[in-house]
Amino acid sequence: MGEKMNATDQLRENMRYWATGVAIVCVASGQSRHGMTISSFTSLSLLPPRILISIDKTTRSHQLIEQKQSFCVTLLNSTQENIAQAFAGKISESQDRFEATEWMDSDQGNPIISGGLAYFDCVVRETVDSGSHSIFIGELLSAGKPNGQIEGAQPLLYFDRDYRFISN
Repeated sequence: MGEKMNATDQLRENMRYWATGVAIVCVASGQSRHGMTISSFTSLSLLPPRILISIDKTTRSHQLIEQKQSFCVTLLNSTQENIAQAFAGKISESQDRFEATEWMDSDQGNPIISGGLAYFDCVVRETVDSGSHSIFIGELLSAGKPNGQIEGAQPLLYFDRDYRFISN
């Protein structure tokens, strides 16, 4: 069986086999804006329409979401791996991750990544403390398809520590 792993390492190792869509959560508050790649995103309720995201407490995105009490999630398409990588840390927390990315403001002033499959602009209705992360429950204020969306585009997926896409 090999070397025994602690629970954190076991979770990290085994979650690599859970295929998930790739999304970017964005928030802008005052002169500050930030975004980061997330995989902890899901629909929660249709009535009222709510989604949830899980964000590490040490990130700028977390601080700005707490401050503004809103966020926007864009689902990426299979051609946007470079954007996913940039917002996952290829471009540091202190740099402007939006500089090389086309985006527009949501009704709440949060960035929407152009060319994504869909976006969800939310106001925070509840925050749940959970270890190193906070779960933000957002109520949907608006949703749609970002400008530049590619007709027939496929989702960008993450599986086994690599970006993937659906092949027909």
